[in-house]
Amino acid sequence: MSTDHFADDPRTNLERMLAGDLYIADHPDIARLQRQAMRLAARYQAAYLEDPAEARTLLAELLGSAGEDIDVRPPLYVDYGSNISIGDRTFVNYHLTALDVARITIGEDCQIGPNVQLLTPTHPVEPEPRRAKLEAALPITIGDNVWLGGGVIVCPGVTIGDNSVIGAGAVVTKDIPADVVAVGNPARPVRTL
Repeated sequence: MSTDHFADDPRTNLERMLAGDLYIADHPDIARLQRQAMRLAARYQAAYLEDPAEARTLLAELLGSAGEDIDVRPPLYVDYGSNISIGDRTFVNYHLTALDVARITIGEDCQIGPNVQLLTPTHPVEPEPRRAKLEAALPITIGDNVWLGGGVIVCPGVTIGDNSVIGAGAVVTKDIPADVVAVGNPARPVRTL
């Protein structure tokens, strides 16, 4: 017998998702938005080398906000794109995976290494709601002038303060203050800048 987790909630799964509440991800409206983002990301990748002006237009259409003089090297993988904001003069290297179920904010003058993952989705720890495909999300905020080394993973709900550096391969599970170098799994500050 399955439980109706939303018996008293008239909202759609998309409305619940956008509100940051538990939802089920396989709703047709959600799938449509994800396919649209995949198509735009694929078109962006194709245009990146051949037509930089078209690539910039496609990136601006894909993202919620794309600052001036940003460089996002494809491939770029997103859930929706529309929940991502990238500040002026930020450089994003190859293979960024930004699962933007919740808002992802990347500040100005950031350096994002290759194969970085910004992961906003969360899933219940308890087996039954996880089996029912419930999920939610928590936003990620990356301050100005942050450097994320190659392969960094930033988990849901994390904020990284201005000017901080996250060493390659680190897994950031908790907030990192401004002006530090943090490394490891889980990432911990090891030096003040």
